[in-house]
Amino acid sequence: MTDDEWESLCDGCARCCLLKLEDEDTGEIIFTNVSCRLLDQQTCRCTSYQNRSKLVPTCIKVTAENAAALAWMPPTCAYRLLAEGKDLFPWHPLVSGDPESVHKAGISVLGRVVSEEGIDEEDLEDYQADWPGEADYEEEIGK
Repeated sequence: MTDDEWESLCDGCARCCLLKLEDEDTGEIIFTNVSCRLLDQQTCRCTSYQNRSKLVPTCIKVTAENAAALAWMPPTCAYRLLAEGKDLFPWHPLVSGDPESVHKAGISVLGRVVSEEGIDEEDLEDYQADWPGEADYEEEIGK
């Protein structure tokens, strides 16, 4: 797969751009509704994609080699689904042909997040959020 083909797998949900917590006892990943300061909340895209790792050192580039190991990736993420040998959801832009389908399906963070700027890290637990796709994958696609 070329770099452009790999990048096209991103559905634009921006859920990977959310701050997450990890339960120290269980290892469970807990999503919040707090986004990285670089996220444009109107487009669900990074405002400095090419420089994101320099500006936000904790930002990890998802590759074919590491996608399966990134347990914090949303269960609806195309990179994760492909790494697990699963199909893309019907609302994925590559399937639907509509770049807005991820927003129309309510999967993206559009209109549902706040920026990390001004939020104290100690208060992050107050921003826990449930996101679509946490259910079993087979149930989600109706199999």
